[in-house]
Amino acid sequence: MAWTPDGVVARVRLRGPAVLRTPMLNRGTAFTPAQREALGLTGLLPDGVSTIETQLRRVYGQYLRQPDDLAKNIFMSHVRDRNEVLFYRLLTEHLAEMLPVVYTPTVGTAIERYSLEYGRPRGLYLSVDHPEHVETSFRDYGLGAGDVDLIVATDAEGILGIGDWGVGGIAIATGKLAVYVAAGGLHPYRIIPVVLDMGTDNPALLDEEMYLGIRHPRVRGERYDELIGAYVSAATRLFPNAMLHWEDFGVANARRILDTYAMRCCTFNDDMQGTAAVVLAAALSASRAAGTRMRDQTVVIHGAGTAGIGIADMLRQAMIDDGLPAAGAASRFYAVDRKGLLTGDDIGTLRHFQVPYARPSAEVAGWRRDAGGGIGLAEVVARARPTMLIGTSTQSGAFSEAIVTEMAAHVARPVIMPLSNPTSRAEARPADLIAWTGGRVLVATGSPFEPVSYDGVRYQIAQANNALIFPGLGLGVTVSRARRVSDRMLAAAAGALAELPDAAAAGAPLLPPVTSLRATSAVVATAVAQAADAEGLARATLDDPAKQVAEAMWNPAYPLIEPV
Repeated sequence: MAWTPDGVVARVRLRGPAVLRTPMLNRGTAFTPAQREALGLTGLLPDGVSTIETQLRRVYGQYLRQPDDLAKNIFMSHVRDRNEVLFYRLLTEHLAEMLPVVYTPTVGTAIERYSLEYGRPRGLYLSVDHPEHVETSFRDYGLGAGDVDLIVATDAEGILGIGDWGVGGIAIATGKLAVYVAAGGLHPYRIIPVVLDMGTDNPALLDEEMYLGIRHPRVRGERYDELIGAYVSAATRLFPNAMLHWEDFGVANARRILDTYAMRCCTFNDDMQGTAAVVLAAALSASRAAGTRMRDQTVVIHGAGTAGIGIADMLRQAMIDDGLPAAGAASRFYAVDRKGLLTGDDIGTLRHFQVPYARPSAEVAGWRRDAGGGIGLAEVVARARPTMLIGTSTQSGAFSEAIVTEMAAHVARPVIMPLSNPTSRAEARPADLIAWTGGRVLVATGSPFEPVSYDGVRYQIAQANNALIFPGLGLGVTVSRARRVSDRMLAAAAGALAELPDAAAAGAPLLPPVTSLRATSAVVATAVAQAADAEGLARATLDDPAKQVAEAMWNPAYPLIEPV
């Protein structure tokens, strides 16, 4: 099977049952009598011919009858395995409802049970024990140099909030790509999910007789880097237009890999850059609603890991872009980890990316310390008087009433973002934040929360979901054929996203809802493409970026078929 460049026409050599076994070609009962005759399907299907709308009603009813979210996730995988267009049509039309099922949080359970529920393989499984097979594996996938726009790869060490799940991490790559397609309009035939199987340190997997991954402890060091290098080399050489997306790598490797390859090829880490961009969008929106500027903010980050410091880096650059000197911008941040505030006393134990945010020891010499010798969040908030409080700690309830009321006593519109997932690990509940601040808080969360009614106002809670950024980024990179993903492209994505809601209205959210993801992605993609063009990073000619983005978005409709 081959596709025309616009992805509208499929030229088909297959015949008979092979057609029905090809998910991107199979349309089941929607094959017309003429198509059935031309493709050798006579007698292989019931006589009735369905429209895609009829099929959609049938399959959605089947979806609703599934007993729980894991069963729904598995059901959706089965739909994709037999009819990919119908899968994406269903997902696109019910995106807000199904996003938590095909992606986070339910995909976490699917990953844990991957070897037990294994069905049809999807993607590439690259082994640390055989780096010499990487290029062969890509070639065996069957796509040509100009056929791939996006590759999502994971080493599965830092899966969501559940840690190391070995080969099951392929499901996070396939789930991510499903969102790229449904929300961003990338073509499902032009994407590749990859798991970089480095082994696993999860004893439950090593003891599970049905585990399908490599059965030895996770490899690190030189052999780890050899597989990463082989992957990047093969992917960029064989598919020069593809963006390489890194997903759910462990903290020791995520930033290191991005720093190594960011200037060499078109690459993006969603956990660091996507999270930071969507938080920047919420911060810009909140600043506008509060009548302040980014240069005016003082920020406390609770959770000084890869995601938290990535957020700090992007917010700091936004302050610099708003006219604050670099040194002055860095001084506006207070980073707190499990041991307390990062200070000069900790320099020897900090990761290199944390060092710029360590507060001078002399500055905090008189601050109250806890029993372990650290400076806790309550003391930091009381001393620093932040305008923004951001949580990436996974510590449920860390933003207590005492801490929030202390913050709110010193700022008219406190901006508070409990971003940790899942809901059970959120640093605070929006209903409490609104009540504790008398409705003055500007809030964005990592998990979805229902609207909150308080004092006659219904507050829509913004979810700082990376899906508001990464599908549009991928689409913008594809349309512009960007050589790499730059900080300015990410800032442009955040700025475009921040402009969409009217956050100053009573009860309005800081970010657009996930119900409008495709429209949001188109706006973000246009901004990304324009930024790439302005920096000289675009290899495509952009005469009308908004129109080119709209025309590039794949819609889940059955293609025209040309039997050959």
